[in-house]
Amino acid sequence: MRVSQIIKGKGGGAVTAPPTASILEVVHLLADRRIGAIIVMDGEKIAGIISERDIVRFVRESGDSATSVSHIMTSGVTTCSPEDDIADLASVMTTRKIRHLPVVDEGKLIGIVSIGDIVKGRLDELQAERDQLEDYIRG
Repeated sequence: MRVSQIIKGKGGGAVTAPPTASILEVVHLLADRRIGAIIVMDGEKIAGIISERDIVRFVRESGDSATSVSHIMTSGVTTCSPEDDIADLASVMTTRKIRHLPVVDEGKLIGIVSIGDIVKGRLDELQAERDQLEDYIRG
């Protein structure tokens, strides 16, 4: 299965924030949208990514929620393309211990996939293979 199939199923787009957004603003976006990470965009360019975990760790240590996300975001973001195979991405995400990957096509952000999306996609693939094998055996 390709990333494009996941994006097609869940819809494209990703929630973004500028580097100047405060941590509190991002907390509200995460909670309102019921998501785990936000892509930080500097114009049309991905500047970073910030997750619930990043925020919790920072606020616990500093007590500060007014700081801009540019101070705590992860920069140098690992991305994927719509043509990437999800089995390969599962390995990348596990090895690098990341839970969200922005999807970039021709230099533009078109969506985001989570480890949950990848696991669901892999389970769907395995179920389809199982069904095919059962049909083969029966028929």
